[in-house]
Amino acid sequence: MPILGQNQYGKAENRVVRVTRDGATHHIKDLNVSVSLSGDMDEVHYSGSNANVLPTDTTKNTVYAFAKEHGIDSAEQFGIHLARHFVTSQQPIHRARIRIEEYAWERIENSGEGTHSFVRKGQETRLAQITYDGEQWEVVSGLKDLVVMNSTNSEFWGYVKDKYTTLPEAYDRILATEVSGRWRFNWTDDEQEMPDWETSYEQVRKHMLQAFAETYSLSLQQTLYAMGARIIDHRDEIDEVRFSLPNKHHFLVDLEPFGLKNDTADGAVYFAADRPYGLIEATVLRDGCEAHIPVDLSNL
Repeated sequence: MPILGQNQYGKAENRVVRVTRDGATHHIKDLNVSVSLSGDMDEVHYSGSNANVLPTDTTKNTVYAFAKEHGIDSAEQFGIHLARHFVTSQQPIHRARIRIEEYAWERIENSGEGTHSFVRKGQETRLAQITYDGEQWEVVSGLKDLVVMNSTNSEFWGYVKDKYTTLPEAYDRILATEVSGRWRFNWTDDEQEMPDWETSYEQVRKHMLQAFAETYSLSLQQTLYAMGARIIDHRDEIDEVRFSLPNKHHFLVDLEPFGLKNDTADGAVYFAADRPYGLIEATVLRDGCEAHIPVDLSNL
């Protein structure tokens, strides 16, 4: 007889926007929340009995109710409230995983009364995943779609060459990538002091960008390690960082047919290729720690 394996269910992509009014000044939290629950769910698969099933519509309603009742201090804190609720209020549920995307809004300063006008920020999407089993927490934060570029201070040479190699060595090139990153906190139980989630995100992002900007790069792999190592060195609450970095290639355009020299020293013209692209991925760990973030970030 076939045996049921790992299973989970929930409500995905609940879009919730919370407006907090501080007099005439408003604050926006804009989240996309996905709830996934697992536990004693064998019977619903085998016989169709829903006796242990909390409807996914109820999980949706809980997201909106909690946004009002608890507010949204941070994506991580909101996810912690939800995960704790589902595991402690429903006996059949043994594990809750909350995934959150946060979309940032920037205030538009104006001369009118109040500050309630916003423009959507387009630099990156903030991410959080909170998992709780009734005893242990795992909090993984991150971001995606953060596009960065160094217009110099990057080289690529000395690599293996065979009969299929056509790429010329580069001693002054553009280095650009679209950062997808995750970082795991060492906060795992309620006895520990909880990190300041908002400050942590701001500081991780700052160190990530500073490492990218300050590293004279001989390879994107070297830059990736520098970014992760700087986070580990400066943020004690984080034990693991994983990046997926597509190399957004910029190739020098051949302008010799037009009698033009396209030299980087003079300011060059490049062709920005969207595909195919090199894809560089790696995990950076605090010494003595084990990796938990999935190798394939899409499995988070």
